[in-house]
Amino acid sequence: MNKKRIIAILAFSAALAVAGALAGCGRSDDAGGGGTMTLTNVSYDPTRELYKEYNELFQQHYRETTGKDIRIIQSHGGSGSQARSVIEGSKADVVTLALAHDVSLIERAGLIHEGWQGDFANDSAPYTSTIVFLVRKGNPKGIRDWDDLVKPGVSVITPDPKSSGGACWNFLAAWSWGLDHFGGNEIKTRAFMTDLYRNVTVMDSGARGSTTTFVENGQGDVLIAWENEALYSMREYPDKFDLVVPSISILAQPSVAVVDRLARRKGHEEAAHEYLAYLYSDEAQELAAKNGFRPSNPDILRRYADRFDLKVKLTKISDFGGWEAAYVKFFNDDALFDKIMADVNGDA
Repeated sequence: MNKKRIIAILAFSAALAVAGALAGCGRSDDAGGGGTMTLTNVSYDPTRELYKEYNELFQQHYRETTGKDIRIIQSHGGSGSQARSVIEGSKADVVTLALAHDVSLIERAGLIHEGWQGDFANDSAPYTSTIVFLVRKGNPKGIRDWDDLVKPGVSVITPDPKSSGGACWNFLAAWSWGLDHFGGNEIKTRAFMTDLYRNVTVMDSGARGSTTTFVENGQGDVLIAWENEALYSMREYPDKFDLVVPSISILAQPSVAVVDRLARRKGHEEAAHEYLAYLYSDEAQELAAKNGFRPSNPDILRRYADRFDLKVKLTKISDFGGWEAAYVKFFNDDALFDKIMADVNGDA
């Protein structure tokens, strides 16, 4: 255990009396009174089921550790939209978002301290995922890899990178395949991406919205999805879907952080830190795996090798120069994604 973690645990214990006293003084942010602290976790769409279970696990841990009850409020939506909601006034104690860039936006707004990625292990990513395809049972369109998504008559469902962090991972995973397939030729890769987005028939604002469009509304032949979303859909609708792992995908690293400025103001900072730190416990890592996320603990991940394809070739965001460089090149206004969509819409 490192020195920083030891200090955090000691501070956590010492701060409980202060936090409890503040909560008991009728603070508006601790609804329910009676000394019960209320933490708010602003998250992205596909974590709904994970945090429903994790919050119960953490509440038990908190009660056993401190003798006090704690209440957790959840908020879900497209990751980019969720980050903007925090910047615009949503009273988050912690954020658990789809990518580091969205957390960095909150940092630049002065709500999270610089260097937050060093607060927790693995760049503050307690679990990972990757991008896969969800297809109709029996895979009637014969979809095996990214090039099958550009075939005539294939209807693709994927969310919008302008509002969804998962959609950014989807785009970069497809781009990675294109670069590999075309020997690094970006002109051919861009043409491939244009053909892919021509086949996109619905572009929802968030990943869960796209899942609903594909799974519940029956639209599309293939959903480009978080691995955990695809696994969840297959569990909820047995015998209706198949999962296809493409030859190349990307290591998707959802990021977590304490919203220091807001949590400190409410006297929640130490409890918020413990809430995120406990995501790395064996119990929480097992829970993540059962909910389709890849645990950051390698030993626990290996125990779930029958669920996750651990041999798939994964690019990383560092291969794109990090999120700042990726946004400049692909996702900012008038960057490559906008140019591709202009080509798709015939506006170029």
